[in-house]
Amino acid sequence: MPAITDVPGIAVGHATDQAALTGCTVVLAEAGAVGGVDVRGSAPGTRETDLLRPMNLVQRVHAVLLTGGSAFGLGAAEGVMRYLEERDVGFDTGVEGAPRVPIVPAAVLFDLRIGDRRARPTPQMAYEACWRASTVVEEGSVGAGTGATVGKVFGVEWAMKGGVGTWSVAVSGGAVVGALVVVNAFGDVVDDRTGRILAGARDPGGAGFVDTAKTLQQMELPPGRGIGEHTTLAVVATTARLSKEATNWLARVAHDGLARVISPVHTLYDGDTVFALSLGEAPSHLLSLGTAAVEAVAEAVKRAVRLARGAGGVPGLAG
Repeated sequence: MPAITDVPGIAVGHATDQAALTGCTVVLAEAGAVGGVDVRGSAPGTRETDLLRPMNLVQRVHAVLLTGGSAFGLGAAEGVMRYLEERDVGFDTGVEGAPRVPIVPAAVLFDLRIGDRRARPTPQMAYEACWRASTVVEEGSVGAGTGATVGKVFGVEWAMKGGVGTWSVAVSGGAVVGALVVVNAFGDVVDDRTGRILAGARDPGGAGFVDTAKTLQQMELPPGRGIGEHTTLAVVATTARLSKEATNWLARVAHDGLARVISPVHTLYDGDTVFALSLGEAPSHLLSLGTAAVEAVAEAVKRAVRLARGAGGVPGLAG
């Protein structure tokens, strides 16, 4: 099955708390990868994203952590730092006797409306996710997708389960683009080939999906009223050799994959974040890589909801 681990040098591990319905997912690139990031929506929670901007010093990252627990979950990155420090992986500061500094960007999603609302992924969970990391990627209700939900215009009571999905696309010239997505969107997930809603907000009257975008246009929503926090997270990796600036461009265009299958996307209450990693030497045109990233992200989103199991009273397509 195509996966982000079709990019050599990438390994993925999960830590899952099924009782509390939260967890975290780590994407390891221990040999180092040129990193980029692009954040959309108005409610992001991130760590170490400023250093990914082209003008800043550090060129390579060694892991990306995606985690539940809202901003509390950012502390789990310490576990990834510890795992990498033990292996002498990180940025060489040139200071005699000082350890290499692992570069671990991270982003969070909001899963506190399901399961134990005071639970959050810990550094030990992230450490264990690193230990479990492999090229075989488990999908569905695992890791950061354990408490993920989609379609919450009427609250989580009428939502459906989201989760983790992965996919990859090969492009002419031999380069590969892979994606891993944790889908926790406010909006619905739509099949881009048929227009049919796959998973989303359910009608409290039992009439099926309500179509969140149309509902928002028709319902009276008092100005300033909050409707909860959400966020979809993704990592896109490629075997193509890219500069830091080009890697940031790939992260930006990969958001189009979310826009293709999530409606609405990048809302006031989402902090949608896409990381991009370049690990290889394959020659490829950015236009080809961009279209492949969009397709890989869109397919990964659809797999995430199709493989998600019901939990916490929220139904999933996988039972």
